[in-house]
Amino acid sequence: MLVVIISLILISGALSLLITYFARRVGLRLGAFDTPGTSGHIKTEIHQIPNTGGIAIYMGIILPMIAGLVAVGLFPDRLPFSFADSLTVHLPGMRQRGGMIIALIACLTVLHIMGVIDDRRPLGAAVKLLIQIIVAAVMVIGFDSRLLTLLDNVVVHPYGWLLSSLLTIAWFIVVTNAINFMDNMDGLAGGVAVIAGIIFLIAAILNQQWFIAMTLALLIGSATGFLVFNRPPASIFMGDGGSLVLGFLLAFLTVRTTYFGDPDIDGIALGNNWYAVFMPLIILAVPLYDFTGVVLLRLSQGKNPMRGDEQHFSHRLVRLGMTKRSAVLIIYACTLATGIGGISLGKMPGWQAVLVFIQAACILGVLAAIEFATGSVSGNRNTSNHCCNEKPAGDKQP
Repeated sequence: MLVVIISLILISGALSLLITYFARRVGLRLGAFDTPGTSGHIKTEIHQIPNTGGIAIYMGIILPMIAGLVAVGLFPDRLPFSFADSLTVHLPGMRQRGGMIIALIACLTVLHIMGVIDDRRPLGAAVKLLIQIIVAAVMVIGFDSRLLTLLDNVVVHPYGWLLSSLLTIAWFIVVTNAINFMDNMDGLAGGVAVIAGIIFLIAAILNQQWFIAMTLALLIGSATGFLVFNRPPASIFMGDGGSLVLGFLLAFLTVRTTYFGDPDIDGIALGNNWYAVFMPLIILAVPLYDFTGVVLLRLSQGKNPMRGDEQHFSHRLVRLGMTKRSAVLIIYACTLATGIGGISLGKMPGWQAVLVFIQAACILGVLAAIEFATGSVSGNRNTSNHCCNEKPAGDKQP
């Protein structure tokens, strides 16, 4: 299966790289550049750089998915690819998940289209939030993709199911927008998605959760191919058309992962301990730190939390004196430092799991302490173009 995983990363990466190249050329030709944003949003700098890269990210994920569905349908017993021989035993499970995969493709398509439209003609926060809730509800309710299903047995029916469903929909919204919020400097959102995706992938491979692993491979490959053109200084942005797709897919995969107990169809659980369910919080600690910090800062200042500004973690690091490139690298390193501990969280003895939580809390706590001590959280220059979802700030390296 490792050959299949590596092949999917390479295929998705090649597709994304090629499509990003053409999306950049078409974007330049059509003048599909960074936009001023909705009323009330201020950008001090609008770059003449295409924000059509989300098309490549979306296609790099969706095209292999569709090809896989077609191949499984045409060849129910054995795929005609030598590198995919190890998939034969998993074909029944893949066919069983066919409806869910089609629904996932549809949900990602809706978000991508909404993001592309918003990149061209900014939509209102209520519209975007409503659409996100609807697509999340489709996966949660329609395909029973829920977190904390144990609530079904510990809370009076049907309130356990309802609570689990509401928490999962909220998780979808938070993670989707946490990645979207990070799309404010060159290479930041894509790089964080790749790092988090690789950590989740390692855990999925170690525990033989192959559906999760194969889908993560597509996410990693697609984001990596795009980053070739998005690394500082970026020549193309992903826009909401890409960040929403990455965020929603990460949220879905964290929900579908079996953390402890009996696995869904194949593979084994990530651990035998209940605290394995907190693995996504550890791996996504930095994006969630940024999301929570920005929302709290805006609320404390009496501002609409869905109105964009330059109070993101990355912007605050720049106010500490770092270059934008250094700020991005620091966030990469923090994501890796907090995330690594989540790989084997569910298999650790309780005292070791506590150390992982303490480590992540200390990293984020030190960062917060430095920021407050130096006053970096007090800056307030509105430049981003986002409402409910973050628009790329178009930040280029000096």
